[in-house]
Amino acid sequence: MRNVAFLIKPSSSACNMSCKYCFYADVSNNREVKYYGNMSEEVLENLVKRAFDSATESVTFSFQGGEPTLVGLDFYKKLLSLQKQYNKRNVVVNNTIQTNGYEIDEAWAIFLAKNDFLVGLSMDGVAEIHDKFRLNSLGDATFNRVKNTACLFERYNVKFNVLCVVTEQTAERAVEVYDELKRYGYIQFIPCLDRLDGEKREYSLSNETYAKFLIETFNRYYADFIKGKPVSVRNFDNYVMMLLGQPPENCAMRGRCTPMLVVEGDGSVYPCDFYVLDEWKLGDITQNSIEELLSNAKAYRFEQQSCSRGSECIKCKYFALCGGGCRRECEPIADKGTLKTVYCEAYCRFFDACIDKMVDMAKKIKTMRSNRY
Repeated sequence: MRNVAFLIKPSSSACNMSCKYCFYADVSNNREVKYYGNMSEEVLENLVKRAFDSATESVTFSFQGGEPTLVGLDFYKKLLSLQKQYNKRNVVVNNTIQTNGYEIDEAWAIFLAKNDFLVGLSMDGVAEIHDKFRLNSLGDATFNRVKNTACLFERYNVKFNVLCVVTEQTAERAVEVYDELKRYGYIQFIPCLDRLDGEKREYSLSNETYAKFLIETFNRYYADFIKGKPVSVRNFDNYVMMLLGQPPENCAMRGRCTPMLVVEGDGSVYPCDFYVLDEWKLGDITQNSIEELLSNAKAYRFEQQSCSRGSECIKCKYFALCGGGCRRECEPIADKGTLKTVYCEAYCRFFDACIDKMVDMAKKIKTMRSNRY
């Protein structure tokens, strides 16, 4: 294999915060074993060895949770040692970590910067919104701690982007949230997911409000681009990239799921971060090769199910851009027969309002690239 990528849950579902909308808390509550424990050195070594046995060009190790910093710095120091030991072909190595930032101190910041980790920092825009849903285990506010972590990252030149979960409350204050976060340069806006049962809760995102959020934030993003002060917003970047004829890097826009290698704390492997569920277990990284895991019948079934798009989707003029949305946005799937994102109306309204500006950006970028050569 040319490129190998793992998404790793080193602390399983454990977390030092208790975010009300946490999708992984919902996932872990829907399987027989909620918490698999911290990843052992034995499992980590198996994972690293298998990665370098298969990869010929690059390996990406992405750490998420729960909260992946809970395993401590020594775990990641051991990771780097194992990478040096097993990287016999000298392939490119990428290390990333998604953190809530709550326990990050100077030692963490120095380590992440020195070892070239790309960090995702979860921050929901402004204090009032963030502290409504992103609480610590005692129910206390966390925004100031996370903001201090962002300052630490800037001080020590840690490469990081900000991940903001778009709840109904966040979406209602779109401009304020965008203007607060754009200073960091790189933003991921992730629509808040209802739980797997589909029941609506106070944070649930409506189509009307989400459409408004997408339109208002894209208009700010476009204006910054025109002013020569571009901000990277992952989903918007992908749309423009696709208009330039490039494939999206965001799997939610591809129109089908390509099974991933998501590794839980005990070494069990699953095809997607949203589906670390008993029914989708592909095997175990300590027992199965990467090739065996990806050729598993469940991996094939997972991919095939993601292709079940209805005619309404396939005939839509925006299907080539949205790909029908992320499979997880279509839950509960059993009630629908074919996949359709719950945010279909929002995406259509957004594209209707903003497609001309997307095309304009693509044309301008193409011209700038041509002028360089």
